Amino acid sequence: MTGPTAQGTNGGPDSIRIVGIDPGTQNVGFALLEKKGSQVQFVEAGVIRAPRGAHIAARLRKIYEELVEVIRRTEPNVVVVEQAFFGKSVRDALRIGEGRGVALLAAGTFNLPVAEYAPAQVKKAATGNGRARKSQVQEMVRRMLDLKELPPPDAADAIAIALCHCHRSALNERIDAGAKS
Repeated sequence: MTGPTAQGTNGGPDSIRIVGIDPGTQNVGFALLEKKGSQVQFVEAGVIRAPRGAHIAARLRKIYEELVEVIRRTEPNVVVVEQAFFGKSVRDALRIGEGRGVALLAAGTFNLPVAEYAPAQVKKAATGNGRARKSQVQEMVRRMLDLKELPPPDAADAIAIALCHCHRSALNERIDAGAKS
């Protein structure tokens, strides 16, 4: 795993720990954010790198093992995964689906709830533009969370996925509160 690591967190009983996963079969971004009320704090992010040239089964096993370790170590309340998209080719879509399956299995291993967001929804939440480039996502998550350095692209995508869930869950809480009053 590579990328920025823990910057500390206060935690607490009323905080929610969110692991965002940018699935793949070669590089998998992950990020842990902690949300307490309206405050969102970056905890850590990184990239799991599967062995280049290895058979797909070996790469998926490595990704699964590392994701399980990330989830075990970070103890999230929810896992957020990017939905599959159909842009470049059927082969690419199938490979991303395999990576998503591993991420979902890792979350299921711990009986964690899973939220899913479309790539355009994630980019829009992070940058205001559903067609933003990776470099724009990197810069915006760095700014939003006041990170000292630009996270690697896959880690930045995972941060954006977790941020999207933070924004979406805050919106849902406001809607629920309005419906109850």
